[in-house]
Amino acid sequence: MMVKLEGVDLMSFVGNIFWLVLGGIIPGIMWFLFGFLWCLTIVGIPIGIQCFKMADLQLLPFGRDIFYDQAGAGSMLLNIFWIVFGGIELAAVNLFIGILFCMTIIGIPFGLQSFKLAKLSLMPFGARIRRVR
Repeated sequence: MMVKLEGVDLMSFVGNIFWLVLGGIIPGIMWFLFGFLWCLTIVGIPIGIQCFKMADLQLLPFGRDIFYDQAGAGSMLLNIFWIVFGGIELAAVNLFIGILFCMTIIGIPFGLQSFKLAKLSLMPFGARIRRVR
């Protein structure tokens, strides 16, 4: 039986707290900074808004999952553009943090979350985020 705190299970809550303390806050801040830079231009505002959504997921990844069932031609074009102008750096940070986490048995769940976020860092457009229950 899972303990719930107003719709949030206790394991996700504890996982998110440990995630923030152990290094998840750095990529979250990077997503926010990239979003801010994109929002400085009129054309980049939709990309910046997507970056802010991903910053939220980066800060609290436990209890959420990513689905890529809405990807179309527009999403693919934006993802290619994104990879060139910011995605590689964010994916590299998440990959590096994931490798560090996976060096210990206790850190493996955090490493898996980081690898999930590394994939999202390369292809954020067309992805949907849902709470896992």
